Amino acid sequence: MAPSHLSVREMREDEKPLVLEMLKAGVKDTENRVALHALTRPPALLLLAAASSGLRFVLASFALALLLPVFLAVAAVKLGLRARWGSLPPPGGLGGPWVAVRGSGDVCGVLALAPGTNAGDGARVTRLSVSRWHRRRGVGRRLLAFAESRARAWAGGMGEPRARLVVPVAVAAWGVAGMLEGCGYEAEGGWGCMGYMLVRDFSKDL
Repeated sequence: MAPSHLSVREMREDEKPLVLEMLKAGVKDTENRVALHALTRPPALLLLAAASSGLRFVLASFALALLLPVFLAVAAVKLGLRARWGSLPPPGGLGGPWVAVRGSGDVCGVLALAPGTNAGDGARVTRLSVSRWHRRRGVGRRLLAFAESRARAWAGGMGEPRARLVVPVAVAAWGVAGMLEGCGYEAEGGWGCMGYMLVRDFSKDL
């Protein structure tokens, strides 16, 4: 998509339902892959087997004892991801949320930022989602470039020693990870469970 056909501005009040649906759709695209990745790690398989064995003493059905722990674990992973990324972000110190808008007025992407928790952490992307119809058309890169400019301006205004942007990415979102690596970002940790990474942090000094 040509840069002249795309602009970024703050979200309007009447756009909240559309942006919320876009965020939920973005989470649905990755939650199943994240759940599959998490529940096929050896420690998770061991815990599921132990839970199934325990339920065999309570439930009469072998199939139910086998499937119930898996169902509950998948539901927990999905609810956690939806609570983290599938809702509108609270107001932050960097303004926003912002939306990417086509020349026709269609909202095709959303971005939200927040300051890092510690001094020197820079800014952090808390929401980044692009409509399915506009992916691979440069919308994500345009929002990322806007986030970098906001992070630089915020760091300068706060007197931070350096401008830095951190983007958390679900472990199964290979397309987003590839885009970030192509833009000069490097993986530097993240968070997970039982020693296995579920979300990686990509950072870049601006």
